[in-house]
Amino acid sequence: MTVTIIQTIAVLTLLGLLLALVLFLVAKKFKVEEDPRIDEVEKAMPGANCGGCGFAGCRAFADAAVKADSLEKVFCPVGGNDVMKKVAAILGKEVAEKAPMVAVVRCNGSCQNRPLVNDWDGVRSCKVKAGIYTGDTGCAYGCLGCGDCVAACAFGALSMDPETGLPVVDESKCTACGACVKACPRSIIELRNKGPRGMRVYVSCVNKEKGPVAKKACKAACIGCGICAKTCTHGAITVEANLAYIDYSKCKLCRECEALCPTGAIHGVNFPKELDKEAVKARINERKRKAQEAALAAKEAATKEVANEKTDI
Repeated sequence: MTVTIIQTIAVLTLLGLLLALVLFLVAKKFKVEEDPRIDEVEKAMPGANCGGCGFAGCRAFADAAVKADSLEKVFCPVGGNDVMKKVAAILGKEVAEKAPMVAVVRCNGSCQNRPLVNDWDGVRSCKVKAGIYTGDTGCAYGCLGCGDCVAACAFGALSMDPETGLPVVDESKCTACGACVKACPRSIIELRNKGPRGMRVYVSCVNKEKGPVAKKACKAACIGCGICAKTCTHGAITVEANLAYIDYSKCKLCRECEALCPTGAIHGVNFPKELDKEAVKARINERKRKAQEAALAAKEAATKEVANEKTDI
């Protein structure tokens, strides 16, 4: 009996050693050499593994950065320009600085502006609610209020305001990772440039219904009237599918569109002074008056020139 046990142990030991040797040889044969710079880049990363860069995590980002010909399409939103400078130094590549961004909630549908028409008694999930019906209000485009965006944020930058029923972004904590953007089934959250000293202007609405329908659903909805686009002298505003949109790369923060918006759908934030709508309207009217005078003067000059030509003939 003892001899049998010893023989069994010996056979198992030899078999284990043999298999270990085989595994060693296979691993050596098929070993994939990894660039040591991947470890260096990963150490320089913030370690959030949030996926905001478009990759599975910081390790995947590091691998992509090392293999990329340039860092033009590789950027870590959490670490920002400081981290990207470290990555560029490790890899010996150049990297262009990007303007800091922040999550913006594009919905005016507070409890006052958008009264309830239904009472949801199901799972507290925006994704579930969006897949079943249009929502608790008459707006089929606005915030569903269940806080999927809050749950998705790994940095505690989002919270639900109990008074408005809308998510609120804490700019000091937001890293622009984009997790909240992906989590929102209504696409009301957008990443936008923070702007100089945090100042920015945007249309806080995504409702694409025609004016009367949108206004009935929410008092502060964009009605697609186009007044803002006609007022903007910088070509920053377009109106498509009954909805205005402000291109932050063209916006000069003059706030004229905000002053003239009939429903208050356009928001200006972090400005040092409160918007003086009457002063802005007076400025616009003065500009129009001067433009009309200039056009009239040009017309008179052209008429006079034609008359002189006829006289010469």
